[in-house]
This record gives sequence, structure tokens and C-alpha cells, in this order.
Amino acid sequence: MDQKIHSFFSPNRVLFGIGASREIGKEAKALGGTKVLIVTDSGVVNSGLVASLRTNLEEAGMKGFLFDRVEPEPSASLVDESAQLAKENGVDVVIGVGGGSSLDIAKGASLLASNPGNVLDYCGLDLIPKRGLPKILVPTTAGTGSEVTRVFVLTDKRDNMKKVVFSNYAIPELALVDPMLTISMPSKVTADTGMDALVHAIETYVSMNATPFSDLLASKAIELIARYLPMAFAKGENIEARYHMSLASLLAGMAFASGGLGAVHALAYPLGTEYHLPHGRTNAIMLPHVMEFNSIGNRSRYALIAEMMGKREVTIDLRAGVAKAVEAVIQLLDDVQIPYYLKDYGIPKEAIPKLVEGGMRQARLFVPNPRDLRKEDVEAIYTKAW
Repeated sequence: MDQKIHSFFSPNRVLFGIGASREIGKEAKALGGTKVLIVTDSGVVNSGLVASLRTNLEEAGMKGFLFDRVEPEPSASLVDESAQLAKENGVDVVIGVGGGSSLDIAKGASLLASNPGNVLDYCGLDLIPKRGLPKILVPTTAGTGSEVTRVFVLTDKRDNMKKVVFSNYAIPELALVDPMLTISMPSKVTADTGMDALVHAIETYVSMNATPFSDLLASKAIELIARYLPMAFAKGENIEARYHMSLASLLAGMAFASGGLGAVHALAYPLGTEYHLPHGRTNAIMLPHVMEFNSIGNRSRYALIAEMMGKREVTIDLRAGVAKAVEAVIQLLDDVQIPYYLKDYGIPKEAIPKLVEGGMRQARLFVPNPRDLRKEDVEAIYTKAW
């Protein structure tokens, strides 16, 4: 019997379903909103999604201010700038709309609007002194799960390194998840974000910090992604596939909020900061290679992952089960046309030492990983991935 005491982190409320975004005006008003800051990126604005949400807010009697300068792998300065805009205009609710970057910046803006200093002052565990402005997070992708987590990730441009803020105050008052907002995602973004969700679920399922709660959520997310990601990739207008991918991303986010991540993320981060590849893509590249390395640390769980992904012929031979799990991931990567070797992205073999250096700087993520990593292990994984 498990003797640990487990924590479970979740948003105060989740509103999920087709057309849920139409409730945003009513929901923002219920949080006391009169002036709202919408944090997003130019692509989401150009898609027309923000205009419809803004109309809904205005019809509910709220004035909206727009911060639309979020970029991939966002810098910490964007949090400070968006928080300043919120302060200058007396904003009382922050709404994040978009992918994980926009949702993360919205979390930071909410907190910095009520706390002194800069966001980099709060990188680490539970360093934010008081709750920020109420926030509603509205994902337009199905991958990051940021709408239900207590963390947000930023790039510190001073040392070109990913840094993380952990705080219960980052948990949103409302996660508003409408699968219809993901319909317009291009196939490439669908693939990248879907694989991001799969990595969240797999890393959590094999984590040393896995909990009974994260097990339930992660296992269902793995099953849904294996089934529905190829369908969403093949036909973006497939509402059934979009529905289940939005649900899977939500479940995977709630899973890793309680169970934690591992070496896939640690070794993916340097690919993002050094080569500006999307976060979901870097996770996808590293996943099969890290799984192979990690497997001896939790063969039984990797074998179960193979079953979750449809490899029903798995036997009691755990080594065969692990091989089937890796095979299932590679087949999924092939289905959604994601190459999983670094050389396919023009990354030279000579870059491996720098990647190793960057990966070792994320060693905090090695702690919950099912297998310890030394510097030579990190080098071996990158070399195999090349």
C-alpha cells in the first residue's frame, strides 16, 4: 500500500464543452469584472477569436484592454509589461486567450498586478506573497494544459534559460475550455500541441511523484491522445476529435500539476531556447529517446502505456512491453509527421555539448524522473536523438 501523503491541485472551476466560450461575459462579471485585460498573441487576434470574446464581454457591460504581444517561448519582460498595462487601466480581471504562452503571461500579469517587483523575483516555489487579480484562462490549442496548473514558464533573456514560477496563486479562478476554439489550428500546431499533452501525461504517469489522482488523469489522457490526435491532425474540422483532444489536454494538465514532469522537458528546453523550436515539438523530438533511457526505472508502467496506446498484444514480458510503448509513440509521431531526430531540424552534431550544458541546468526535473541522469547520460541521449 502507498504510504505517501499526496497533493492534488486543480482550478477552482472548469467550464468545458462546445460553445463554453459564449459564457465569458457572464463569468467575468461574476468575478467582479468591470475592466478586463485580454492577454493574447497577434495570431489569435487575426483569427477573429478575440473579437467575438470581446463583443461578449462588452455586451456584459465590461471594458476590454488588449495586450497582444505574446510570442512563443515568451520572455519574462512580457509579464512585467502586461501587468503594467493592467495597473495603469485599473483592470480587475485578467483573461488569457491562446496557447500556453498567452496563458502563462496572463497568469504572470494577474500576479504582478498585485505584487511588487518583477516576475523574475518570484521564480521558484511559492515565493509570491499574495493573490493576484482574478483570472480566466481560455485555451485555443489542445496541448499545454496551462489553464489548470499552478506553474508558468518564462525565458530569462539574460542567460537564455527557461525559468518557472510555482504558486497556488497561479491557479485560475476559471478554466474555460471550448473545443470549438481549436478548430482553426493548423495541422502542424495540432501535432505539436497534441504531442505536448502526451508528454505531460506520460512523464507524469512514470514520475516518482505520481499520485492516485495523477494516475487516473494521465492514463485517460494517454488513451484519448493516441486515438484522437491522428484524427484531429487529418481533419481539423472533426469536432469529435477536437472535443476529445481538448479534454485530453485538460486531463494531462491536471495530472502533471500534481504528479510532476521529468527528463523529456529538461532536455527539450535547450532546443527551444537555442533553436527557437516550438515547445511541443521539442518535447515530441525527445520523447522516444528519453523513454528508452528511462525504461529500466519503471518497466511495468511503460508496458501499461503501450496498452493505453492500443498495443493490446503486450505480454508479461516487460521488456517487450517497453519496446511496444516506444513503438506506439514513434508510430504516432509518424502519423502526425513529426521527425524525431535533431539532424532533421538542421541542428549540427557539434551543438550537442551546448545542449548538454543547457539540459544539466534543468536538473531539477531529474529528481522526479524514473531514472537518474548524469552528464554522460544526457550526452548519450542527445547523441542518440541526433
